[in-house]
Amino acid sequence: MIRVRFPPSPTGFMHIGNVRTALFNFLFARKNNGKFILRIEDTDKERSKKEYEDDIIEGLKWLNLNWDEGPDIGGPFGPYRQSERLEIYKFYIDKLLEEGKAYLCFCSEEDIERDREDMLKKGLMPKYSRRCRNLNKDEIEKKLKDNSSPVVRFKTPLDGEVVVEDELRGRLTFPIENLDDFVILRSDGMPTYNFAVVIDDALMKINYVIRGEDHLHGNTPRQILLYKALNFPLPKFVHLPMILGEDHTKLSKRHGSVSLRDYKNEGYLPEALVNYMALLGFSPKTKEKEIFSLQELIDEFSIENLSKSNAIFSPSKIRWMNHKYIEMLSIDELLKRIKDFYKDSDLEIKNDDWYKEFLRLMRDHIFVLSDIKKLVKEIFEPEKLSDEKISYLRENKNLILEFYDAIEKFEKWNENNILNLIKDIGKKLSLKGKDLYHPLRVLITHQDQGPEIYIYIYLLGKDKTLNRIEEVLTIL
Repeated sequence: MIRVRFPPSPTGFMHIGNVRTALFNFLFARKNNGKFILRIEDTDKERSKKEYEDDIIEGLKWLNLNWDEGPDIGGPFGPYRQSERLEIYKFYIDKLLEEGKAYLCFCSEEDIERDREDMLKKGLMPKYSRRCRNLNKDEIEKKLKDNSSPVVRFKTPLDGEVVVEDELRGRLTFPIENLDDFVILRSDGMPTYNFAVVIDDALMKINYVIRGEDHLHGNTPRQILLYKALNFPLPKFVHLPMILGEDHTKLSKRHGSVSLRDYKNEGYLPEALVNYMALLGFSPKTKEKEIFSLQELIDEFSIENLSKSNAIFSPSKIRWMNHKYIEMLSIDELLKRIKDFYKDSDLEIKNDDWYKEFLRLMRDHIFVLSDIKKLVKEIFEPEKLSDEKISYLRENKNLILEFYDAIEKFEKWNENNILNLIKDIGKKLSLKGKDLYHPLRVLITHQDQGPEIYIYIYLLGKDKTLNRIEEVLTIL
């Protein structure tokens, strides 16, 4: 059975790039009737926080990427939180020490930095000098009296190469001479990433490791050495292409929102996010189609259709896709999403009937759910008129007075009748196009552009429309 995992570190809010890693693991597991495991890698005691772990769990649930084993639901290979697995790591640390495959290192930070500088001066790749690699028993006991908290380093072979058989990129080789004797246990007793992840993946029977290519050069060769030293079976590796910003640099805050919670708080729909992220580095077999349900993505997913090239994250494209999903929702479902989205905010929910009309007429202008508050505010709380716009409206006072009289007598209140009323006024005053509609737009919305003015007037309502005109006439 295929077993994959998503192992985030709770040291910050979940990055949008990690969403794709979780998604691809989830799709692969579901496509192959396998297991998707959530593991929390919280060995960084200083930076790991409960709020970040909660953010990860809530975010994945919101995206409907549900796991089969994890810290909240348990499973046969738990615990699924690394801070609860320290005794397990200690067992394998002791095993490597006893077998002479690891050793205690007593070097200070100053010693290591001095060695790095010396190597750089000699034109060599800076790495640990291995000064503690061959200490005898007496030397170790003496040093333990002075330093009771040494680190543990892995005894990396001195020559040869590490072969990585990547399911996407093929066979890759890395010279061992470029690797140093890396730390596997810190002085505070916490395992390092490369050690803990190997132990966890092996004991949790993970047989496919699907992750970003940033792991390929630094982590994967070291982890393979540990797998072999511990006689664990190697999983199959898949290193995904990077996600870059539109300027082809690593995705970061300068490109806009990068955390999942930012997109959720802006009012993106989880289905749209899943759909968009799935297409970053993956080409479905069904061509000329961009909108896929989660089940369709599961059916389509395969490692063979992954790209080796970096993916480009486009804020405008994900916004467009979210708009498409909003268009596909029924009015009733969209209203439900709005109520859920704004339940803890100060958005004035007038009544369901009004909002259904608003959504029917304004849906084309809604790209994210947070747009709704802005649009509603524009209708009922327009910005103050500038002196320039007041002068402009003064020049069109005859149109405004004619419009006021017509609205005051108007009874059949719907958007089409309002449009016809405006056209009738235009005929009466010999006005059309911009000369007719723009003064009314500025009058009602105080803006130069936006959705059709007759829609604004309909949604504002007769009484408030008359009040709006009266306020302007008072100024004029």
